[in-house]
Amino acid sequence: MNLPPADLPSSRLKRRGLMLVISSPSGAGKSTIARNLLENDNGLSLSVSVTTRPRRGSEIEGVHYHFKSQREFDGMRDSEALLEWAEVHGNCYGTPRESAEVAMAEGRDMLFDIDWQGAQQLQEKMSADVVSIFILPPSMEELRARLQRRAEDADDVIERRLANARSEIEHWREYDYVVINDDLDRAYSAVRSIVQAERLRRDRRPGLFDFVAGLLGE
Repeated sequence: MNLPPADLPSSRLKRRGLMLVISSPSGAGKSTIARNLLENDNGLSLSVSVTTRPRRGSEIEGVHYHFKSQREFDGMRDSEALLEWAEVHGNCYGTPRESAEVAMAEGRDMLFDIDWQGAQQLQEKMSADVVSIFILPPSMEELRARLQRRAEDADDVIERRLANARSEIEHWREYDYVVINDDLDRAYSAVRSIVQAERLRRDRRPGLFDFVAGLLGE
């Protein structure tokens, strides 16, 4: 008898959540892959960062960001209430520790769209929960072409992004997995496979102890 996935014993096992970190240089495809994951995987939610940046008219508190004053942000940082933080263009961004730890304990998976510096900080503080993926372009020429096709930036901005990309790519060895995005569908499929495999890791499934004990007791 073929049971639907929700009725399979493996889906009912208590599981610890994972922190999925996806990083890439601008134009390599990270945002598209992350968006596809969130749209197609109900078990994955986006980590909502705190920021000192002023809220834009279209943004909703608690959905896009948790908006904080600089004093509030500094207090969270100094009290170790942030798992990672960075200053970008004069504004501060960070990941709240409490919400991430609660999600992991409840078996919920969270997606983090952060750079290599944020990934390093997460690894230092919650290494057992982090699964990190770095997305590479197939070539620097293709990366340049993608940035140009977006038609969002002036030539000098594109050159700066390419220079930053070279610096970011130097950190590829620090990630658990590396996916070359020469074809978006293949790259997305590879990332999905990584997520599915990591959810089945023995050390993320404490419910296996009771399940196996039950098997042996039958």
